Amino acid sequence: MVRRPVFRVLTTLVAATIAVGAAPAASASGKPLDLDAADIPALQARMSSGRLTAVGLTSAYLDRIHKVDRTVNAVIAVNPTAIAQAAESDFRRRAGKTRGPLDGIPVLVKDNVDTRSQQTTAGSRALRSKPAKDATLIRRLRDAGAVVLGKANLSEWANFRAAKPTSGWSGVGGQTNNPYVLDRNPCGSSAGSAAGIASSLAQVAIGSETDGSIVCPAGMTSTVGHKPSLGLVSRTGVVPISAEQDTAGPMARHVVDVALTLSALQGRDPSDPATGTYPPNQPTDYAAHLRPGVLKGSRIGLWRLPVLGPDVDAVMTRTRNSLVKAGAEVVEVTPPYQARIGELEFPALLTEFHRDIDRYLATRPEGPRDLAALIAYNRSDPLEQTCFAGQELFEQALVAPGPSDPGYLANRRELTDLAKRSIDETLAEHRLDAIAAPTNPPAWKTDCKTGDNDVIPSSTPAAVSGYPAVTVPAGFVGELPVGVSFMAGQWTDARVLAYAADFERVVPARKPPRYLKTVG
Repeated sequence: MVRRPVFRVLTTLVAATIAVGAAPAASASGKPLDLDAADIPALQARMSSGRLTAVGLTSAYLDRIHKVDRTVNAVIAVNPTAIAQAAESDFRRRAGKTRGPLDGIPVLVKDNVDTRSQQTTAGSRALRSKPAKDATLIRRLRDAGAVVLGKANLSEWANFRAAKPTSGWSGVGGQTNNPYVLDRNPCGSSAGSAAGIASSLAQVAIGSETDGSIVCPAGMTSTVGHKPSLGLVSRTGVVPISAEQDTAGPMARHVVDVALTLSALQGRDPSDPATGTYPPNQPTDYAAHLRPGVLKGSRIGLWRLPVLGPDVDAVMTRTRNSLVKAGAEVVEVTPPYQARIGELEFPALLTEFHRDIDRYLATRPEGPRDLAALIAYNRSDPLEQTCFAGQELFEQALVAPGPSDPGYLANRRELTDLAKRSIDETLAEHRLDAIAAPTNPPAWKTDCKTGDNDVIPSSTPAAVSGYPAVTVPAGFVGELPVGVSFMAGQWTDARVLAYAADFERVVPARKPPRYLKTVG
């Protein structure tokens, strides 16, 4: 594991006493602030009344990273300008120029999102350098007044390097642990973002997903993760796998925090063609759609996925009962075409990764310039072979058919069409408003020798189609969290967030982690 730099927190700026098992911090009034329970509206109310400052909040999170992250290993590096950013937010507030609900809110960013003030590595030692400029989504966070707190660890290259990877491990950051049971995996690739949020190391985190990389780690750590509709959030400056599927998205402990962050992130970007399809009537304030009771009168399709085992199925039975109690009509469904989608997806991603990673590397001032150079670097660095021992996906992508190959183009058209139809036809046939499915199995033990033992099929239809999906805590199998995902058609982000928020209200399933070393 790579040793991370030690940093000092400006403790004179805030009196904070934080234990590993809980997350209280002192506010300006002297009353304890429960970081785990507080959502952004509550924090903003405290700051508006003078009971809390952005510097105090940021210092509390930095102190908690210092004390807790040695156990979880979610944060690659803190931002040395975090306190200065928070001080600027406090100055704006005193001047009556607050920029909105994210002003002064600390945000962790997955380390495959370009930040000009810090290295952006995608977890790879080959990429230890600063990018030329901020990603578009980082500029939007800064414009909203958010405090960019630091960089979160991830599965190296977003889990697209080895044939049998270990989620949450990177050559730069080492292994991120699941804060609920430390020898269990946090899933990936947004492992540090999810584990950091679950451990109350930041208020919000940014993850990214090609297929499952936001929703699975969120489900595995009892947090909320939103994979937006493709084109809702710019990908410019995000290390890619596939322009046909990639998207960044917010992760938090509360649906309202996810909705507020999405409101700041969303919008068109001339440098990302996918955002050109962003509809003019798309909401800009997703939190305004989080109305209690919205599940009443809805029709929800329940996709049980028994492959995840009887314990997860029991959680889904309780989920069904809770949806019915909330006034929803629940219809059991199985979206079609899943086997064929599974056959087509991986070969398409090989072609798209080679195309897109070469384009991205050309934007970096330093480091390897193309996929072939990355492969050569990994062969030369023993530390890159300590957990992701192989780079079979890199090698297969290097010789995959090119992006103009007729076979690839035909397969990608079929793949995307089937994924859209799997959701659209299920919604239409059963007159549904959304589909709910288990997000994840209970976390497996982390083991570099065997790699992941993951089965997460519910993420694929929304990921491949470019449709939205949001996961929210649904319950536990023993000590291990299980999430439920809500998905629907293109540009229905406001709808699925509203259902997730109402489910969170009627099923307050989340509980803070206890950092257990192991379970039987």
